[in-house]
Amino acid sequence: MKRVLVIDDEPITADTLGLIFRKRGFDTHVVYNVDAALDYVRESHPQLILCDITMPGRDGLEFMVELTRMNSACPVIVLTGYITNLPPVREQIRKMPQSTHVFLKPCPPEEILREAARMLSVAS
Repeated sequence: MKRVLVIDDEPITADTLGLIFRKRGFDTHVVYNVDAALDYVRESHPQLILCDITMPGRDGLEFMVELTRMNSACPVIVLTGYITNLPPVREQIRKMPQSTHVFLKPCPPEEILREAARMLSVAS
């Protein structure tokens, strides 16, 4: 069973994504901040991460920098609710070694699941 980590400071979004992935058979863990996410990555080594960008405190880009420092090649689906974030976010993630894909929220769950399946098949 593939381990998926969902990081979003909005519990309704994080919990909904977690439920969607759980219903599709993934072992899904949900956290609401970057520090909890980093702890989970260190302990459980997920195969896929869904990460919001704009969060209070440390944001999703800082999380990805830390992920790189940990030498994790785990693919990341990046989520942002702000269209103004798209160009700078895409520019920043191009510099990251992880396989990434950016979605603008709200996004149909089927699209996220399809991209997740693609990323997991490439990573395995």
